[in-house]
Amino acid sequence: MYDKYHVLEHIHFVVLVTIQLIKFLVMGEKILESKFDEGERKAFVQHLIDDIKALELLLERNLIEDDIIRIGAEQEMCLVDDDFRPAGKSLEVLDAINDPHFTTELANYNMEINLDPYKLTGHCFSTVEDQLRTLLTKAKTKANELGTKILLTGILPTISKKELGIDFMTPIPRYFKLNDTLKSWRGDDFTLKIRGVDELMLQHDSVLFEACNTSFQLHLQIAPQDFIKSYNWAQAIAGPVLGICCNSPLLMGRELWKETRIALFQQSLDTRKWTYTLKEQVARVGFGNHWQESSVAEIFKEDVSTHRILLTKPIAQNSLQLLNEGNVPKLEALNLYNGTVYRWNRPCYGVGGGKPHLRIENRYIPAGPTVLDEIANFAFWVGLMVGRPKKYDEIAKIMDFKEAKHNFIKSATTGRQTVLSWLGESMTLKQLVLKELLPIAYDGLRKYNISTSDIERLLGVIEARTLNQTGSEWQVANFRSLRKQMKLDTVLVELTKAMYANQQQGEPVHKWSAINQVTNAKTSHELVGQIMSTRLIKLYEDDYTNLAVSIMKWNNIHHIPVENEKGELAGLLTWSHIEALEQNGTKEDSRVSDIMIKKVVTVRPSTKIETAKKLMEDYEIGCLPVCSESSLVGIISKVDL
Repeated sequence: MYDKYHVLEHIHFVVLVTIQLIKFLVMGEKILESKFDEGERKAFVQHLIDDIKALELLLERNLIEDDIIRIGAEQEMCLVDDDFRPAGKSLEVLDAINDPHFTTELANYNMEINLDPYKLTGHCFSTVEDQLRTLLTKAKTKANELGTKILLTGILPTISKKELGIDFMTPIPRYFKLNDTLKSWRGDDFTLKIRGVDELMLQHDSVLFEACNTSFQLHLQIAPQDFIKSYNWAQAIAGPVLGICCNSPLLMGRELWKETRIALFQQSLDTRKWTYTLKEQVARVGFGNHWQESSVAEIFKEDVSTHRILLTKPIAQNSLQLLNEGNVPKLEALNLYNGTVYRWNRPCYGVGGGKPHLRIENRYIPAGPTVLDEIANFAFWVGLMVGRPKKYDEIAKIMDFKEAKHNFIKSATTGRQTVLSWLGESMTLKQLVLKELLPIAYDGLRKYNISTSDIERLLGVIEARTLNQTGSEWQVANFRSLRKQMKLDTVLVELTKAMYANQQQGEPVHKWSAINQVTNAKTSHELVGQIMSTRLIKLYEDDYTNLAVSIMKWNNIHHIPVENEKGELAGLLTWSHIEALEQNGTKEDSRVSDIMIKKVVTVRPSTKIETAKKLMEDYEIGCLPVCSESSLVGIISKVDL
């Protein structure tokens, strides 16, 4: 069950990775200085311990900036080709853009923009919006010259298993090190299991599951004396804020959670091992397990105590020594470590203008559907954070932590339709946003003299979305409608195409209308995986022949694959084969394994359609089982062609 084209595909993969690595080496990324060896690790551990001590001294001596609040953001985006499928050209696009605001992501079909920080006052949100639009225009111009488009979406609908291969990883050493270390710790392949309207169960051998996620990450500077109260409040509001921002309902053609990124991201970086014993293991990606009590340093200590060091790098200067000399330490070891622990609300330390500061990074907001939607999400969250009423200062006294955590999971699952628990009372997300949270956000933005026009424009988008539809709801409604008309792959392409067109118009998602009925959709199909049938009826080797005949008649099918007890393809049963056997007479107690075709010609999802067509012609057969290794994943017939 093998075809000669597998070898050619493997050679193509090796050549592609080699070319990408050569390009990368020419770019001279500084991370190459890291050896990731035992000596570097030992030194890094001491730097990490010293960084936490230095942070405690900075807090104790009141050296952390506390008289200004700034906002900042990071925009992740997808690169797609003219067929709206992932385009692995990030290094070429970044080279053409040549702007330090832009950087790489784990997969070579994603990029990121780091926006400048701005003081929270006046027209700051319009300023962020203008900069983001300017940078996106710059990226779109250069991407278009390379036959690529920029798309903002939480999960790209057209992403497939093919784009999760190691050849789609951006060729930077730290990414490969991340992948190797996580695989080593897990001791097994990564397992994905998400159940929504549909169910997705998949195993994969790399960390590139994570690359399916793209987000709009928000940063808010917090005064050190208010950090714990603000952090706990950020946790309390995470559920309802997420519920009104959902934009990721689909993954590989399955309708899952309203914000599938939450489940996907946690499982894609999960190093916990399955055991027969009942023991508590803390996920590397997570919401947390309790309210915080003392200082930001205690949060970092908890993380270091709970999660192993994933990456290291050489560090020239000791933070304690720098501090004693009157300099401001960057806490390089702590920041690198903190970047590999994925709290949905992440505490951050940074240095800007020679002054140290603390931030909360909101990591759960998806990218898209439009820039206006994203900036509205930003203003809503910041307004809530800075407008926190006094009664929420000691949130642990009025809300159980598991109530907040449960709200977060429920909102990720059901989005705008979620029924939440708020201060012990059940309340719909719509009621909570409209009656409680939006008024707080209005007050918070006014307190910092945000322009009235920005407040009304941006929070007006949140109110209208609460009353109408989120990005997830628009995607789901159109996905279901289109699925009645065409094959799954064509649906995903048409959906992505419509998302892109709406983004160019710029209207917020609550104004997006349904996709008009698509006629004569011209989707470019090159690979078997794009047109194969995946909802299969299968037989097993020990099934009786009379049952097989009945199943084929009931379902009006002419080809039916046969699996063994390991779930591997064992053979193929065809109607013409059965008719010939019936003419010769078969015993009632005969088994499928007695009459099936055992030497089966197969293809892979990544096989070219033209190749599959030629195989059918050469072997004079009407179908080809599609296998990933020895597992059956689909079937392609002359009807599909």
